[in-house]
Amino acid sequence: MKKIKSVILILCLFSLPISTFACDICGCGVGTYYLGILPEFNKRFVGLRYQHKSLQTHLGPQGERTAITADETYQSMEVWGAWNFGTRWRAMAILPYNFNQRQITGANETGRKQGLGDIALMGYYKVFENMNATSSNKIFVHSLWAGAGIKVPTGKYDPSEQDDAEQNSPNNFQLGTASTDFTLNAIYDVRIMDLGLNINASYKMNTENKHEYRYGNKFSTNAIAYYKFNIDDKVRISPNAGAMYETQTKDVIFSRFDVAQSGGNSITGLVGAEVNVNAISFGGNFQAPIQQDLASGRAKAGNRFLLHVSYSF
Repeated sequence: MKKIKSVILILCLFSLPISTFACDICGCGVGTYYLGILPEFNKRFVGLRYQHKSLQTHLGPQGERTAITADETYQSMEVWGAWNFGTRWRAMAILPYNFNQRQITGANETGRKQGLGDIALMGYYKVFENMNATSSNKIFVHSLWAGAGIKVPTGKYDPSEQDDAEQNSPNNFQLGTASTDFTLNAIYDVRIMDLGLNINASYKMNTENKHEYRYGNKFSTNAIAYYKFNIDDKVRISPNAGAMYETQTKDVIFSRFDVAQSGGNSITGLVGAEVNVNAISFGGNFQAPIQQDLASGRAKAGNRFLLHVSYSF
């Protein structure tokens, strides 16, 4: 009965309204806070993450390249960490430093921006964590964390990019959104012996910034299967693979006008590995688009990858 109730609860989480935000079309641009599988820790951890994403914008009506097509690259170096309070409460923080680059097909110049991004703070509550033995005497463990977060406008916002958005161009090439935004988050993990499945779901609600621009809300979820290999009880290697779904509504300018080249949805496949050696964890993953429909076909996301290292104490 407990297992059935848990499944019903997870299904309810995934029935949230599917509406998302476009300031990071398909995970690119500003405001991306992908979590994936968290490092294993009992009390707290701190670490560094590197993310690399690519995006093509200003494509033609049929998705073809034109003289104004732009190749954009978004990189971020993030300090992130988490702290458990007792056995049921967890606080997390992500502090990004972004590096943006844009090359227009018909131009000889390359645009670059770098600087502090928007800081994200999240709080989680452990709804449950159960450990049981199956009929075949295997260990069955599952847990659910649910919480909320806030993103504060610490990154620089360039209004001139917004002026381009008024002409139906994507407003992605920013270091920050200039808005205070909110998230609802859930993390579910289920494991039988060393084989497990990790599921993340996040719904992000954006507010209008002082320049009368509001990025659309965003829903994203990913499911990652993993297997833990233990070596001499000192090293744990966890290869993993899964998929991520993202969907987002169009941006809104002046409280009532949709930005045509924004919004959309995508499905991304990912493969990676996590390694734990005593208090040190490191790993990464590679993400490739499987299906996408972004900005009414005028934008196309490329491959992404993530690397991280962390220390638990």
